[in-house]
Amino acid sequence: MSFSGFIVQLLNGLASASSLFLVAAGLSLIFGVTRIVNFAHGSFFMVGVYIAYTLVERLGTGLGFWPALVIAALAVGVLGALIEVVLLRRIYKAPELFQLLATFALVLVIKDAVLWLWGPDELLGPRAPGLSGSVMILGRQFPSYDLFLIVVGPLVLGLVWMLLTRTRFGTLVRAATQDREMVSALGVNQAWLFTAVFALGALLAGLGGALQLPREPATLEMDLNTIGAAFVVVVVGGMGSIPGAYAAALLIAEIKAICIWLGVVDVFGISVSFSKLTLVVDFLVMAVVLVWRPWGLFGRPQAPSRYVGMQEEPLRRPSKAYLIAAAVFGLVLAAMPFITADSPYTTVLMIDLMIAALFATSLHFIMGPAGMHSFGHAAYFGLGAYGAALLVRTSGMPMELALVIAPLVAAAGAFVYGWFAVRLSGVYLAMLTLAFAQITWAVTYQWDTFTGGSNGLTGVWPAAWLSDKRVYYWLTLVLVAIGVLWLRRVLFSPFGYALRAGRDSALRADAIGIDVKRMQWVAFVIAGTAAGLAGALYAFSKGSISPESLSVGKSVDGLVMVLLGGIQTLAGPVVGAVTFTWLHDTVARNTDYWRAMLGGIILLLVLLFPQGIAGFAKQLFDRRRGGAAGKLKEAEA
Repeated sequence: MSFSGFIVQLLNGLASASSLFLVAAGLSLIFGVTRIVNFAHGSFFMVGVYIAYTLVERLGTGLGFWPALVIAALAVGVLGALIEVVLLRRIYKAPELFQLLATFALVLVIKDAVLWLWGPDELLGPRAPGLSGSVMILGRQFPSYDLFLIVVGPLVLGLVWMLLTRTRFGTLVRAATQDREMVSALGVNQAWLFTAVFALGALLAGLGGALQLPREPATLEMDLNTIGAAFVVVVVGGMGSIPGAYAAALLIAEIKAICIWLGVVDVFGISVSFSKLTLVVDFLVMAVVLVWRPWGLFGRPQAPSRYVGMQEEPLRRPSKAYLIAAAVFGLVLAAMPFITADSPYTTVLMIDLMIAALFATSLHFIMGPAGMHSFGHAAYFGLGAYGAALLVRTSGMPMELALVIAPLVAAAGAFVYGWFAVRLSGVYLAMLTLAFAQITWAVTYQWDTFTGGSNGLTGVWPAAWLSDKRVYYWLTLVLVAIGVLWLRRVLFSPFGYALRAGRDSALRADAIGIDVKRMQWVAFVIAGTAAGLAGALYAFSKGSISPESLSVGKSVDGLVMVLLGGIQTLAGPVVGAVTFTWLHDTVARNTDYWRAMLGGIILLLVLLFPQGIAGFAKQLFDRRRGGAAGKLKEAEA
């Protein structure tokens, strides 16, 4: 831990901050104007690297290197404009979360398109001409190209700031960030403004990717790795604040650099590896900042809204016909092992479908009736799964008792995380849940002696009387049915009505004496308990558990399930979970490019059913019932 090493690591942090800022600035612009949480922004970064690699090969590694980087950024900007015009413009009137679903589908499509065009291998670009060497700083060599990147960040910040403050376009962008409807009412072509902003944001992401070509190889994992870091920077800096994005990128990159410099340090006789914190330090920073300053470092607090929002129809109690249909469906599910006796895999798939349905229903419980968007619900699924596995392996607890206690472990996690999360709202709440989930994942991933680390835990099998998959199927069916019916029963209790009142108008609910935050906190615990039960069932069904069960991908899968089925219907999460899990399994087994096909199907469903599959079916049923009632009245008249 020398002083020269400290300075060099700080300079490395500055170079990394510049690259991260370029991506975050584009994401902040897009969200500020269009209000789209663009999951595909990391894909633009990845495409920028790959296009730059190809152009450098074509134009040469000499004078053609620098034009290749600029052309790559422009090409990504054009790609962003095309995506906005062809797809996103068609769904601006859809709920914001469905726009998020569409951009997630784009991630899948773009990833497989890159795989088809460039292959699965890592592609390492050449060194930058004129900056391929290094300079001596305090007796240590430092790459010249990294010094160039240190300058690029502030330069782009200045150019973007001048564009937003000294031009008419910038004035319109800032006005749209504050009030899009008013800008449209003043005669501004809102559609083309959105297209221009989306193209600019994509261009910045593409430029950030192209500039990484001499530093790191192009890989197919760049998209999700980058989007997570970019979201953190945007939220820490303050949504819509470009200077805030740069300050946040600088803060996070420098803290990571210091952790690397510290390495392994003995603290009171205990060896602490600070270098391992680099996996989660950005999410730790985000959690601390959001708890201390909920609107970010440079963001502005929002005044409580007096707008009550669009009214939703009250939740209906199930009709007699609905109950009969549900009973018949339950009998069919109970008979499935006999119906599919010649296909054991179908029984395994059905177990997965039911577990996914319970997981999605628990997420819908806080997203729909409670109005809280969670990007980290996999934390409770994983806590339930690891809780069950550790209880059985370390204490020798019977599997039956572990199934009871494991959901309580997840409930304890939801109790702690929910206390902080409910103090925020909107994207900030969602990102704080993501931070807690990533912290939980990092602990699980690195605690080798307790959780098995990256290898996970194996040998987590159910009791002997459940060794037959059919018997375990029936146990899963019973427990999932109890979990789903319990969540539904809670929604029709006084607590459920108070929860929806707080969602529809927090000010009115507070005025009549409802403690909205406490209601939401309890909802977090209830949802976490149900998700923990799903995780425990999953652990015993697979016989093992790994950190992937707590990853961002698992949380995103839950979001997709809820949105695909329809967030405004109680049947939506079940329909979405079954549809998504079945599609994922079927498509993945029948094509190498399953992501693109799955993403294309999701995009098609989003365009055809903007209210979700179950939501569309409900609308269709209501129209037919309304038409039949009208005809009956006419006949009576």
